[in-house]
Amino acid sequence: MLSYPTPFTPPTTEDDRLSWLRLIRSRRVGAVTFWRLIGEYGSAQAALHALPEIAKAAGVQGYEPCPEPVILKEYKAGAAAGARLLCRHEPAYPTALAELADAPPVLWCIGDPGLLSRPMVALVGARNASSLGQRMARKLAEGLGAAGVTVVSGLARGVDTAAHAAALTTGTIAVMAGGVDVTYPTENAPLAREIGEKGLRLSEQPIGLEPQARHFPLRNRIISGLARAVVVVEAAARSGSLITARLALDQGRDVFAVPGHPFDGRAAGCNMLIRDGATLVRGVEDVLAALAPVTAAAPERSERTAPDPDPQRTWRDMATLHSQILDRLGPSPMAEDQLIRDLALPSATVAPELLALELEGRIQRQPGGLLSRLD
Repeated sequence: MLSYPTPFTPPTTEDDRLSWLRLIRSRRVGAVTFWRLIGEYGSAQAALHALPEIAKAAGVQGYEPCPEPVILKEYKAGAAAGARLLCRHEPAYPTALAELADAPPVLWCIGDPGLLSRPMVALVGARNASSLGQRMARKLAEGLGAAGVTVVSGLARGVDTAAHAAALTTGTIAVMAGGVDVTYPTENAPLAREIGEKGLRLSEQPIGLEPQARHFPLRNRIISGLARAVVVVEAAARSGSLITARLALDQGRDVFAVPGHPFDGRAAGCNMLIRDGATLVRGVEDVLAALAPVTAAAPERSERTAPDPDPQRTWRDMATLHSQILDRLGPSPMAEDQLIRDLALPSATVAPELLALELEGRIQRQPGGLLSRLD
């Protein structure tokens, strides 16, 4: 457990919750940074007060935290949309997600948060899914729902849509890339409305935010973080579904994949996952057999008050390392192992920061272990 210089203070009042929201919405503060600041300063209020000086010490001039009127506007917009703000400390916050070092400090929710206390499995796959792929997604979702498992997906076209629709009556969670009140794609608006009424929609992004490309990897790490396992139904060799699978492995989740014909490009990613050790799925029985211990009962709630990204590394350390990484990377790809050698730091120190920068949309990971900077 983290040792704080001042006692950790979870938000207990509306002012506290607004401070958490203001801190996570401040420039250059992602989830990992948020928890490091909380770890150093004990509360969001103290971290907000210290941010300008910290930023100045890291070479950022004229830094100001997110203005209070912006947060008040978001808070009111959330209430108007019928959304609830769920903070990390609250009992309804999902246990598995809370254990991650980059756990979202706040989630906007529309629907039934009770679904977050049940065993969860993510179903993801191709947007241009074949009819067989969509049929498989429906069968898996129906079988999981019948077994008391909540189906998690991303409300995208294809596999996601099929999975959500099949699990509406048993419980499904849609993780949104943009604001919890913004449906993407728009054609899924009726489905999103039904999920809000019968299931749960959630997002860590501000109310009203239109999703951009960099938001989808962030969304994907919540999908895998919520779930005990991720099942990939169809996926191309380079796809968002494979990003979700990689994040799931990094988070210690089980990864399952439905095999496909070698000539079908939509099956290439799944076949690669199976080749590399993912469990082959022929039907829902294969998934339930592997998850039998967790479907019997919901997991016990952790007593931890905050994720522990690394108690030895401060916010200043992280900001300095991020600058060093970005200084060494450019548009031309660079090998990750070469970058680590240049930094003269252990791989275990650098790897989490590379993931944080990737999720923030500041660097891009390419095939062959290559990295490049995104401006």
